[in-house]
Amino acid sequence: MGVNCRINCNILTAESYLIELGDNVTISDHVSFITHDNSISKVLPGQSDLYGRIIIGNNCFIGAHSILMYGVTLEDNTIVASGSVVTKSFNEKNIIIGGNPARIIGHWDKYAEKSRDKAVSLSSLPAEEKRKRLMNGELLVKR
Repeated sequence: MGVNCRINCNILTAESYLIELGDNVTISDHVSFITHDNSISKVLPGQSDLYGRIIIGNNCFIGAHSILMYGVTLEDNTIVASGSVVTKSFNEKNIIIGGNPARIIGHWDKYAEKSRDKAVSLSSLPAEEKRKRLMNGELLVKR
């Protein structure tokens, strides 16, 4: 695991050593890392599992309720949209992926441009001040 990672869920797998996180990675809540697949035992008698590493590059964000399958590598600066199922590697940087199965749905530069006037930084505020500013509604994004 790299430095400055923010992990907001339990990473439950028997093979945690197959997961590699770069620097500045954020993992949201209820994210699943699938490092092996026992279903092969049903179609290949005498075989029990398929295994694969999951490698997350630097400065990546994994959205809530996403699933990352064994053998997947994500390059630096990848955002995984909430609820995505990542079944293959993405060898491009500065992308946003999403869906089931995940595919490229955007790029960093357009996302930054679209969100620039809506983005805020409240992390340095005390909890009550943050709550007050959010509850007054002026900082909330409307879709």
